[in-house]
Amino acid sequence: MTAAAPTSSVSSDITTSLYHRTRALHLEAEKTGIIADLLRGQATRPGYALLLRNLFPAYRELENGLARHQDSPGLDRLKPLKLRRTQAIESDLIALCGPDWANTVPWLPAGQAYAKRIAEVAEGDGMLLIAHAYTRYLGDLNGGQIVQRLLANTYKLRPCELSHYDFSGFPNPSELKNDYRAALNQAAAASSDPDAIIEEGATAFTLNIGLSVAVQNQLRQNAPVAS
Repeated sequence: MTAAAPTSSVSSDITTSLYHRTRALHLEAEKTGIIADLLRGQATRPGYALLLRNLFPAYRELENGLARHQDSPGLDRLKPLKLRRTQAIESDLIALCGPDWANTVPWLPAGQAYAKRIAEVAEGDGMLLIAHAYTRYLGDLNGGQIVQRLLANTYKLRPCELSHYDFSGFPNPSELKNDYRAALNQAAAASSDPDAIIEEGATAFTLNIGLSVAVQNQLRQNAPVAS
């Protein structure tokens, strides 16, 4: 299967279609901005804190939207697997930057645009949230686990600064990834426009790339980002 625009027949396996549609963007994201610096071991703790601070509002909007639609047809499939990360991310930010992190670490325009887009797609039936849940949560459960080890080993972040990636509270964390993928597929089966979900996945990755570049640029300007 290629990255060509899929048809509505893929709705029963939206995650496969999202994977193929966003594969090139995923590879670009790994080679761009602060993410590339992190993976090369060239980032800093303040740089990671700036990235996390700008992801926090996106997670908050995503989780507020999913909560609003938790009893809606399709999205109700995600209700049993609440992978809420906002509390964990806030805990990490407090550990990294102090309790006043929201004021001391800048919320960049690219971070604002990302959160705004998620808030927009949460309107109506909320089906486009599936694309953002795929991007964020399956990302955390896959590559995020590699990033967690890198942050611990290379950047010496403590466990209290890495709660974002800790899914040990779930009964079977090793199966959580497969369970969530299946739930996303079931949720998308109720959509009347699965192609829109797939294209929203590309939008999500594009916004992530823009944020990664913005964080890198902010750091290069030597702006203060953490206490």
